[in-house]
Amino acid sequence: MILSSASPLSWGLGLSAAFAYALTAAAGQRFGLGALRTLLTGAWLLHGALLALGLASEPPRFGFATAISFTAWLVLTIYGVESQLFPRMRARWAMAGLGGIAVLLGMAFPGAALAPTTSVWLPLHWALGVASYGLFAVAAAHAWLISRVERQIRLAADAHSGIPLLTLERLTFRFIAAGFALLSATLVAGWFFGAGLYGNSATGLRWDHKTIFSLLSWLTIAILLFGRLRYGWRGRKAIRFVYGGAALLLLAYAGSRFVMEVLLGKAA
Repeated sequence: MILSSASPLSWGLGLSAAFAYALTAAAGQRFGLGALRTLLTGAWLLHGALLALGLASEPPRFGFATAISFTAWLVLTIYGVESQLFPRMRARWAMAGLGGIAVLLGMAFPGAALAPTTSVWLPLHWALGVASYGLFAVAAAHAWLISRVERQIRLAADAHSGIPLLTLERLTFRFIAAGFALLSATLVAGWFFGAGLYGNSATGLRWDHKTIFSLLSWLTIAILLFGRLRYGWRGRKAIRFVYGGAALLLLAYAGSRFVMEVLLGKAA
């Protein structure tokens, strides 16, 4: 549920960001391109300030919705860079909708208070994990764009992605490779610094739902990258692997925390 103890500043930032996102998504062609970019940039800045305020609060809180909110913010960050490189890229309404939902979800479910930790590796571990979430989410969004462009090409319709199909495909696999590297680093950090991260008595991974789904995601993406390198996988087969790997990673943290926090009412 929404915490009544949330500060007026966080309420103001969250509602302002959600409103700016909603206005961007609903505006369509009624606003000029410059106005839409300004709105989306303003929403992104408010969203980032809200996330920073949450981590700076005492005690800081983190949960499944916070992870989704961070992921959405990273996706919007990368979209902002890409929209400068490819001005005709048309996904603004979808990005704004994603950001607005993520902000409201984070306000509704702020997560549990984080226990004090003496490990200097825990923030790095979280940062690597959230960054890999963001990159796989971007790859999944690009895979959706590839599917849309291919469908329009088959129907002899005008493709409106704003990015040539081959360029879009190369970008997708670059994000996949970067996300795979960060996910690998996250798992390695969990293995070598497990005692400091989780309070275990020995070094090693904690074999819970999060670890199992993360390893399944890692294996799925590893198969995809091998298939791409060895057999030139592309199109629908590659897209299915992208969706599968991203979904497994989503289940790894956000999914398991959702079950614990919302369905079971416990701290994960």
